[in-house]
Amino acid sequence: MKIKFLIAGLLGMASTVAFAQKYEVTNAKETFDAYLTLNKVAATYNEADKKLRESRVSIDKAAVNTKTAQLPQTYALKAAIYATFALRDSAGAKLYSTSEEALKKAQELDAAGENKALISEAKTALAQFQLNKGIKDFQAKNFDEAYKAFNNYQTFFPEDTTAMYYTGLAAVQGKNFPAALTNYNKLLPTKFSKRETIYLDMSTIALEQKDTVSALKYATEGVEKFPSNSDLRRREIEISLQTGKAQEVVGKIQAAIANDPKNKTLYYYAGLTYTSFGNNTGEEIYNLKKNAGKDLKESTLPAFLAKLTPLQAKKDDYMAKAVEMYKKAIEIDPNYFEANLNLGYSLLSPGIDTYNYANNYLPASKQKEYNATMAKSTTMVENAKPYLLKATELKPTSVDALRNLKNYYLVTKNVTEANATQQKIDALTKK
Repeated sequence: MKIKFLIAGLLGMASTVAFAQKYEVTNAKETFDAYLTLNKVAATYNEADKKLRESRVSIDKAAVNTKTAQLPQTYALKAAIYATFALRDSAGAKLYSTSEEALKKAQELDAAGENKALISEAKTALAQFQLNKGIKDFQAKNFDEAYKAFNNYQTFFPEDTTAMYYTGLAAVQGKNFPAALTNYNKLLPTKFSKRETIYLDMSTIALEQKDTVSALKYATEGVEKFPSNSDLRRREIEISLQTGKAQEVVGKIQAAIANDPKNKTLYYYAGLTYTSFGNNTGEEIYNLKKNAGKDLKESTLPAFLAKLTPLQAKKDDYMAKAVEMYKKAIEIDPNYFEANLNLGYSLLSPGIDTYNYANNYLPASKQKEYNATMAKSTTMVENAKPYLLKATELKPTSVDALRNLKNYYLVTKNVTEANATQQKIDALTKK
């Protein structure tokens, strides 16, 4: 009987020791859970804070006890508790490192996933720490540090689109363009709400690197995904014009119009493309005139005009096509400012060219032809007037609209209105 009693006593002592050893782990878990619950309500913040501090005391004891130090739960609790303290401490880098090390160990040991919730809590807190740091660094314009922080944030949640976006954004600001493109590329197959902007930003980054091929690729892909985005459409047109692929853009826009004939934006961009063609031809005309200089004589004028006339006809044809497209856009939306603005310009430009031709290249001996040409220029610019006025009505603060209107008044020799319009321009440009 004495032997049995002795054995029973020893077993009781062993149970007590085991309980004492695990008590700190259990207490850390219970107090941390209590913190998570109490911290959700402002009225119990103080009590929550007390529970959190108590959980840290217990987990520190468990972490140095040889019987509990290597338990997956101990590491998971330490990771979650220290990550929470790191968030609360403005200088929490050391706390963060302690939590990060514990988290790695917890993930290695917890094969059964028994501490999944604690591990998730730790990851969330550590990610939040990096997010907060990244935002703070970004606001302070420490873009390289912000990039590192956002990138660390992303390691915890690699599928988080906000993490990808912030990392890419910081990389752009820090001129780390390869890293920016890497992160932005991750966003393209997702449902991220700002993908339209991402395509445009990627195109801009490629242009910064003098990579027009990639810039056009990103813009084109963006237009295919978001055909109504005017910024992407404009970018595709601009780069296509620079790289000699403008005709391809015209074909794409015309195909898009065939599929969506009520889309005013498509007509507008078709018109804008033709206007760009016309302006490019205008550059050729300008260079021709510049090379001719002021040395044109009656004997050399015919040869000069023989070169000028086909170029001018080519420009006029582009402008006529632009006018047709802009008018279709306005038929759909009479108050479409950009279409009215550019339609007025596309009608005005040939009239101004005709006006200048009469004054610069028709000698006094051709008075009859001069009079007829001037009358023609007046008719042409009068066709532009309604749209020029409409553009200034729709957007009185548009300097471009006012300058177009001023040119109309100059051609029609209405000096009073030209000066009044210039005063409006001056008032806007001085602001």
